[in-house]
Amino acid sequence: MSDDARRIPLYQKREAIHPRAVSGRFQRLRDITVWLTLGAYLLLPWLSWDGRQAILFDLPARQFHVFGITFWPQDFILLSWLLILLAFMLFVATVFAGRVYCGYVCPQTTWTRFFTWIEHLTEGDRNARQRLDKAPWSRNKLLRRGSKHLLWWALASLTGITFVGYFTPIDSLVWRAFVWQLGQWEIIWIAFFTVATYLNAGWLREQVCIYMCPYARFQSAMFDRDTLIVSYDESRGEPRERGKRRRDEQAGDCIDCELCVQVCPTGIDIRDGLQYECITCAACIDACDNVMDQISRPRGLIRYTTENALQGQPSRLLRPRLLGYLVLLGVMTLLLAASLATRVPLGIDVIRDRGQLYRMASDGFIENSYQLRIMNRSQQTRTLVIGLDAPAGLQWRYGEQHLVLEPGASRILPVTLGYDPYQQHLNSTAIRFTLEDESHARYVRARESRFIAPRD
Repeated sequence: MSDDARRIPLYQKREAIHPRAVSGRFQRLRDITVWLTLGAYLLLPWLSWDGRQAILFDLPARQFHVFGITFWPQDFILLSWLLILLAFMLFVATVFAGRVYCGYVCPQTTWTRFFTWIEHLTEGDRNARQRLDKAPWSRNKLLRRGSKHLLWWALASLTGITFVGYFTPIDSLVWRAFVWQLGQWEIIWIAFFTVATYLNAGWLREQVCIYMCPYARFQSAMFDRDTLIVSYDESRGEPRERGKRRRDEQAGDCIDCELCVQVCPTGIDIRDGLQYECITCAACIDACDNVMDQISRPRGLIRYTTENALQGQPSRLLRPRLLGYLVLLGVMTLLLAASLATRVPLGIDVIRDRGQLYRMASDGFIENSYQLRIMNRSQQTRTLVIGLDAPAGLQWRYGEQHLVLEPGASRILPVTLGYDPYQQHLNSTAIRFTLEDESHARYVRARESRFIAPRD
């Protein structure tokens, strides 16, 4: 093997991508969506609902508060159903408009866009950043790079604190962070998400989309020839001729300015066709439209279109796959809405005393003992009534039948049932405890158990 062959590297060194700033209708839309995404993430933990944090996943108390709804571990299936519903919404969006989620609301896109904006603020435009990369270290370069990383770290830290604020009350969390009184796990998770945000949005950027995100790999399974994609109209743009003046009559509309490449956050050339690296951000569309305006040519050389439309064939908005996803999404949404609407925010569990089958009281009654665990899963104080569905003669001997429970509270009530064997003959039988809200008649829960009586 020659010396030259031995010097061939196994992996190509990554070249930093510095997207050029571009303005246009789609970038204005992206600005709105990324501000809404980041704003919602940062502000939602600060919203209050009935005197508590509106969105709080309280793991120690095993309560997940989402505005007016409180989910308990027993409601995990509803949370799973919600996640599945969101996944189907993503499938519908992908079948209809490709990777529009990636380009407009994906967290990686959102945070990378803000990190890029900070980079533009501290280091200048694309050309200035490229020159600064090649320049030797100096006071100017140190100040610019240092201020950039300081602002990156500040936004990443804000991201980490906010994330932990979804799991512990954020007002106390921020205060304890300032006075250095955070718990061990809070420090670990804040540090983890700070570092992850700093690396993903600041250093890895497009590599997350290209190499780490699984969505880029299986999206093609959901595409069809009528899916909206960002595409270059080769029949109109070719052959290319560089420059906008004195153009040959046979030349296409593409002037080979490469602005579509310079503005791409993943560094691809859209003129090479559909590529899995494309996140459908439409930056190339805005850049190309601006160039078409300058050379007095119609817009749309690069545009949102479909494969069928590019080949002059009719495109169908509603097709079987999309209709199937929409129908399934509608059914799942209705089922989830119905489950939430009919959900009873009460819980009752019954544990029978297994230490003895039955006992005879001093007054001759045959008794069984139970423990009732009563739960109020709502955010309102409720007055509850405990009822008993049992054969005649079986009496409530000991334990409360009326109680008031605070929001999210639970109580364990010992109760005793019994009957007089001299007045009533009973065999072992099934019984049922009921729990009812005095102010909401439809809020009823029931649990079955068994009463053990001596054999004849």
